[in-house]
Amino acid sequence: MFVDTHTHFYDEWLLPDAEEAVQRALDAGVGKMIQADVDSRERTAMWEIGNRHPGVLFQMAGLYPGSVGPDWKEELALAEQAATTRDIVAIGEIGLDYHEGKEYAREQKEVLRCQFELAARLNLPVNIHLRDAWEDFFEVLSDCKHLHLRGNLHCFTASYEIYERANRWADFSVGIGGVVTFRNASLPKTLERIPVERILLETDAPYLAPVPYRGRRNESAFLPLVAAQVAQVKGLSVQEIENQTTHNAETLFGI
Repeated sequence: MFVDTHTHFYDEWLLPDAEEAVQRALDAGVGKMIQADVDSRERTAMWEIGNRHPGVLFQMAGLYPGSVGPDWKEELALAEQAATTRDIVAIGEIGLDYHEGKEYAREQKEVLRCQFELAARLNLPVNIHLRDAWEDFFEVLSDCKHLHLRGNLHCFTASYEIYERANRWADFSVGIGGVVTFRNASLPKTLERIPVERILLETDAPYLAPVPYRGRRNESAFLPLVAAQVAQVKGLSVQEIENQTTHNAETLFGI
């Protein structure tokens, strides 16, 4: 059984076909899937589909950095309410994202710090989204080293040095998705150096579909393609990658 540690069945691109997509994933050997939270506007749909598939779909709760705007305090309060009143497996996806600009950089850092504290209080792992903001992330993370955080770096495509720096102040695995299959991607070289015990598989469906589906809608059913590429990079069998990454995911997220 494979575990998809980051997916979004409630996304508007996937939602109309979500029930069939869950079944396709199960048919492909993906037995557990974790939905990452974004904000209050999509959270209800996430709960609804998750509730229809107990023991198969698991949920996170958190405020996505791209959703931090003028109403960030209200959104943060709603995310914290969800985290403390629902059965969740992680605080996420949370982090920093400056790709579209830094207008709310200060607020994003404050939201991240608050959610780190929430994760520590609830003894839950964190699921980290980072884009064009590593140095500010390390600033917040180092300030929160006393929290002894654990979690994963979602959609990891950075260098081995970045991986090492993140693990100075917390206990992080890496989430590996479709990018590892992309031609000329630098990720495989980095992945060679990361212990298999620190690797998680993910799709980020409906985004970042692996080759040969690149550019199309992604699904959890495509996760074995990611596993096959990771196996090739690590010089292991697909079965070994399946067994180890499933163990990693079940241990980190308590599923």
